[in-house]
Amino acid sequence: MNLALRIAAGLLAAIALAAGGTKTFVPKEKLAAANGGGWTDDASVGFVKTLGVLELLAAVGLILPAVLGIAPVLVAVTAVCWVLLMVGAIITHLRHDEARFTVLNLAYLALAAFVAWGRLGPEPFTG
Repeated sequence: MNLALRIAAGLLAAIALAAGGTKTFVPKEKLAAANGGGWTDDASVGFVKTLGVLELLAAVGLILPAVLGIAPVLVAVTAVCWVLLMVGAIITHLRHDEARFTVLNLAYLALAAFVAWGRLGPEPFTG
């Protein structure tokens, strides 16, 4: 179980790193033109960049506390935050008729819920 939780957290971190890097460093106009980026038309540049930074922080929060052994509960807290972020992403993609991305966000949400459940319940980190 511990291995499965570590793999799930690693996958989420990779997803968060890629998505956060894109939102943070790619111009909004390019994001809007990309498949699934239509939602950025309704968002300010600052909002998109803030989401990107939050996703980059999530990538760090899913890995670093466990690796360093400093406040490893932050992995679960980050996973819960990712669940909330995915709820917002699902709502946003539904509003823009991007059902394919809604399904993808549901998968990310399920993965994050698994990490949160596992780390807060059956497989919490022990010193």
